[in-house]
Amino acid sequence: MKIIVFVFCAAFLIVSAAASLHAQSGEITYILLRHAEKDSSPTMNKADVDLSAEGKQRAIRLVDVVKSYKPEQIFATMFRRARLTVTPLADNLKPDYRIMIQTYDHTGIKEFAERLLKLNAKTVIVSGHNTTTPELANFLINEQKYKPLDESEYNKIWIIKIKRSRNKPNKVLEDRIITY
Repeated sequence: MKIIVFVFCAAFLIVSAAASLHAQSGEITYILLRHAEKDSSPTMNKADVDLSAEGKQRAIRLVDVVKSYKPEQIFATMFRRARLTVTPLADNLKPDYRIMIQTYDHTGIKEFAERLLKLNAKTVIVSGHNTTTPELANFLINEQKYKPLDESEYNKIWIIKIKRSRNKPNKVLEDRIITY
């Protein structure tokens, strides 16, 4: 009986180690975006702004823009506008179930970037804000390339593809902005 338990534990540790090594190597694509247009009406909830009608339409268009990347994980800040921007994605990417939107702390972008680089996924979507999204892109590519977006810019998406390696530094394979 002890041998069976030992073999089971050893197999579990080997599988766990292999999964961990896989997560630290291979290609991963990050799709980063600022939330869609926010409601600026006088009756809006100023503490946690909703999307405007235009923003809701942009969130729906986003599904067609990124679905070919086959996102596996979706992140958004705790703000309503960031979550609502990716809700149509979460609801419509998989035919049989909804992808859970995970939240992250927009005040700890460097730590969040480090967390993203360790994920065991092929494609990840991140909904953020006009200052934090370019900052996150800079951390992922390890270069100070992008500046904060203007308050009126909502149509930019960063596509960042990284080759991760256990033994070498990460290599940026693709780093571009598209508009939608």
